[in-house]
Amino acid sequence: MMNYLENYEFWRNAGLPPEVCQELDALQGQEDELKGRFGSDLQFGTAGMRGIMGAGSNRLNRYTVRRAAMGMAAWLNTTRLPKRAAIGYDSRHNSRLFAEVCAVAFAEAGIETWIYDRLAPTPMLSYAVRVLNCGCGVVISASHNAGAYNGVKCYGPDGCQMTDEPAAVVTAKISGIPLFVPESKPFAAWLEEGTVRYIGQDIWESYYQTVLAEAMEPKVIAESGLRVVFTPLCGTGNEPVREVLRRLGTNVTVVSVQEKPDGDFKTCEYPNPETDAALNESYKVARDNPCDVILGTDPDCDRVAIAVPEGDGFKKLSGNELGCMLLEYILKTRTKKGDLPECCEAVRSIVTSPMSDAIAKAYHCEMKSVLTGFKYIGGEILELEEKGEEKRFVFGFEESCGYLKGTYARDKDAVVASMLVCEMAASLKKQGMTILEALDRMYETYGFYLTRVQSIELTGPDAMEKAAAIMEGIRKDAPATIGGLQVTELRDYRARVNKNLLTGEETSINLPKSNVLEMILGDRGSVIARPSGTEPKIKYYYTSVAPTVAEAGEQLKAMAAQMQA
Repeated sequence: MMNYLENYEFWRNAGLPPEVCQELDALQGQEDELKGRFGSDLQFGTAGMRGIMGAGSNRLNRYTVRRAAMGMAAWLNTTRLPKRAAIGYDSRHNSRLFAEVCAVAFAEAGIETWIYDRLAPTPMLSYAVRVLNCGCGVVISASHNAGAYNGVKCYGPDGCQMTDEPAAVVTAKISGIPLFVPESKPFAAWLEEGTVRYIGQDIWESYYQTVLAEAMEPKVIAESGLRVVFTPLCGTGNEPVREVLRRLGTNVTVVSVQEKPDGDFKTCEYPNPETDAALNESYKVARDNPCDVILGTDPDCDRVAIAVPEGDGFKKLSGNELGCMLLEYILKTRTKKGDLPECCEAVRSIVTSPMSDAIAKAYHCEMKSVLTGFKYIGGEILELEEKGEEKRFVFGFEESCGYLKGTYARDKDAVVASMLVCEMAASLKKQGMTILEALDRMYETYGFYLTRVQSIELTGPDAMEKAAAIMEGIRKDAPATIGGLQVTELRDYRARVNKNLLTGEETSINLPKSNVLEMILGDRGSVIARPSGTEPKIKYYYTSVAPTVAEAGEQLKAMAAQMQA
């Protein structure tokens, strides 16, 4: 195995194009940069690959992308799955190039390949995999990361992100493929030959009709005179979100400085709608264009966040708050219409607010909890589908602003979620209520469940080891109290064991293994600890439950202060 300097020289002597050679030459003497780029290989996992773009084996570039696509093609050809693939891409630098690189790799392996002819959201790729009967799919996107990043998201035949077993086979295939395998012929030649084809407008229209069919009160938006400010954050949501809302008669003002694709994200350095700063430009527009709701979708349009007017400013709702409001709106509306299925089911991730459990219970809906990652929600839909019971699924969501109504895709979809937000807001407006008033009513009805996510970033050369040590420390010696509240249960999702700390009783957890710990504080809340798989950080997910919002807030502060220390 080569060390980083040997790997660097290997790249310099590989006969690469002049622009790549110039980039490599400029790195001479930069030890930290050389170690970062050439000290390891960019890893392929269940979600694919994600990293900073640039030359090097630990960077995303046409060579590492081609190798990954060749590995996927090799895996697909060992299966009985259809030898067809679908590819989509977002607005980032090199996204279209990387998509075409993947298409060539698939075509060389004899795989019939379909590729979007323009920017398309991640959920539209999931949809295309299913309607085109593909064996796999790829989206070129780094989701909501900063502009220096890009990624390769990999999907299975059901439209879900790839699971552990096939991803392990792909990883093994990649390891046996040389890094610099020249293309047999360019993308344009495969396109002309017909092995690669563009996904036509008929698929776009089919997707629109499918999303619109998920509306429950489609006329209410136009009737209410709803006013919306929308930002696609320079990403893929601009065309499909606006088209769906236009068909429903929505009055939309677009944030013009974030309307067009921009791989640098100059007006929003970190285009993550989970953060309040991502909507700063929207707030400027909304001050001059009074609205009922602000919508913001991330660059690959699988997440959406909202903010609403509050006094002289705006309040951004958390992913948990919006998810719970949408869940209640869906269940309430479908109950009123009389089309809520018996034994209906909703699905949330384990780090998502348990307030959703109380809402589901009020409408006699079963709430399933799954590991973090929308593929697990997709897996629950697949289980229902295999039993012919997919109509029982009513809603799935994660606290990180990811939502899905319907079974047409198996990833979160900001297009359908944007439509549902507008429908809910319009319905409330016709009743003389605002979203904030409805949110307050929800808390008063189901209890004050306040949530917070905290990222603890660790530094130093042993940062990843520090993160692992913190997790092991909690496992071996869980705190007796957190924020003054007694820890009553410790759920270890890696050991798949739930231990009652009051009685010593242990019960099994019926979920796949995952390095996650959950500390239950009786009926007053919980703290979940989860390390990042790729970065030296630990995320803490807090839930605080109390009789009043003030008490819940103080409790949340105390919990966070103790865990950060």
